Amino acid sequence: MNGPGDPGLRDIDLRRLRMFVVVMEAPSLRVAADDLFISQQALSSAIRELERHLGVELFSRSRRSLTPTPAGEALYRGAVPLLAGGEQLATQVRRVDAGSPAPFVIGHAPDLASSEVFRIIEPVVLADPSVPITVRPVFAELIRDELLSGAIDMALGRGVAAPPDMATTIATQHELRLAVRADHPLAAHDRVDMADLAGYEIVVWGPEHEYEYTDILVGMCRRAGFEPRIILSTLLGTPPHTAVIAHPDACAFVTNEPGWIYVNRIRIVEFTDPPFAPVRAMWLPNTSSTLRRQILAAAENSL
Repeated sequence: MNGPGDPGLRDIDLRRLRMFVVVMEAPSLRVAADDLFISQQALSSAIRELERHLGVELFSRSRRSLTPTPAGEALYRGAVPLLAGGEQLATQVRRVDAGSPAPFVIGHAPDLASSEVFRIIEPVVLADPSVPITVRPVFAELIRDELLSGAIDMALGRGVAAPPDMATTIATQHELRLAVRADHPLAAHDRVDMADLAGYEIVVWGPEHEYEYTDILVGMCRRAGFEPRIILSTLLGTPPHTAVIAHPDACAFVTNEPGWIYVNRIRIVEFTDPPFAPVRAMWLPNTSSTLRRQILAAAENSL
């Protein structure tokens, strides 16, 4: 915590902070100054004033370039989401003043079906059906950009590692079951053990070590005593259980209710000892949202 005489972010001129971000993202000070429509001297003076205020060097200076110091890198990582949050707050205030508040937009990664998102937000929707909420898919690699731009207010994903400059929490856990085609040998079982999967391929949606959810599933199999044979699904945007239609000899981890689905072409089988998979929520740090708090609280209560 800052003492009475310590400089804090609340005292920083946001205009200088924006200038600093432009300098960090531009190939040179000259280009940054041109982008800001000011002289290089004025931009350099603004950056030095920011350094004096914080009491740190943000750049190591040479005749040819400005190289960010570790302190400069740290400020940049925090400044980008901070400024984005401020811009989004200003937009929200203007819309409220105009009587047209924007819907709360939830982006979900392809590994999470829209029906699963609805299960998370259902208590909030039932409590107040008039609250505008939009749910739409977003690719995992675009989540950070979508949050920074304000295109989405919160992201949900099962196999998504949170960007380091975003706030995150495990929103809830979903019980996993097994999807197989009707002609698959495991379709005749009412329940299966994890070890029963040892002889079959398992469809996943991202490579091991690159996709958190795949790492979770592979870890479950290894703890059950076998090395899984995984194959990558080429389907994106369709429910996870549809992968077994394209891969008839394989099985897939899903969260559907047990029983027959897809006109009895797919069987959802329960595990004797059900595994659970986490659902991660991500949002801009240093931002406040009553609706986000309500959604996360409802998700936590469902655990």
